[in-house]
Amino acid sequence: MSPIQRMEQNQIKPILEAALLASAHPLSLPQLAALFGDNEAVTHEELARALEALAVDCDGRGIELKEVASGFRYQVRQDVHPWIARLWTERQTKYSRALLETLSLIAYRQPITRGEIEQIRGVAVSTNIVKTLEEREWIRVVGYRDVPGKPELFGTTRHFLDYFNLKSLDELPALAEIREVEDFDVQMALAPIADGSDEEADADVAPEETDPESRADGADPIESKEAAMSDASTAEQTT
Repeated sequence: MSPIQRMEQNQIKPILEAALLASAHPLSLPQLAALFGDNEAVTHEELARALEALAVDCDGRGIELKEVASGFRYQVRQDVHPWIARLWTERQTKYSRALLETLSLIAYRQPITRGEIEQIRGVAVSTNIVKTLEEREWIRVVGYRDVPGKPELFGTTRHFLDYFNLKSLDELPALAEIREVEDFDVQMALAPIADGSDEEADADVAPEETDPESRADGADPIESKEAAMSDASTAEQTT
């Protein structure tokens, strides 16, 4: 049996840095710990200190070390993103107001049924919207309401938190801060799609002007949503 070797911080840091840069997904503390063999004594506390040091190393640089729901990752800082975004020439995905309202209701009121969403918004939720959110892995079925028909209960996913740069649902902005649902669109537009895929995007979500959920009475869905959710507390994170 090989003797246990203590690793110094200056040895741990480059290993973690390389792993985070090489990975296409955030890495959790247990995943980072698994990089080291049984004969290499590295505690979670030492890993945490190394990650803190790596985060400090990013000060003044165009990247940052960010902890999200799934773990740690390197990412481009928001203040330099406008320049980096020019690397992508693809058309950016755009989402309808109806989809963003539905997603925000699930995020703030989860677990919630489709019928409850429809009651708050005052219109039917199209199957296409639910399908799109599930395909993006932003929502999932977390259970069933114990009422006749056993309707599905929807909640958000870790992928949703990762996409929006959140570690937990507690980091969602307060409802009072959300005056327009388009606030979500700023971050959603960061994910480009390939050229020539206009049909695919339109198939996911119909344009606003052709949205079957458009209201004839001209009621503002945002005001209805905010009034219905003004007393809602942040839901527990689902796994």
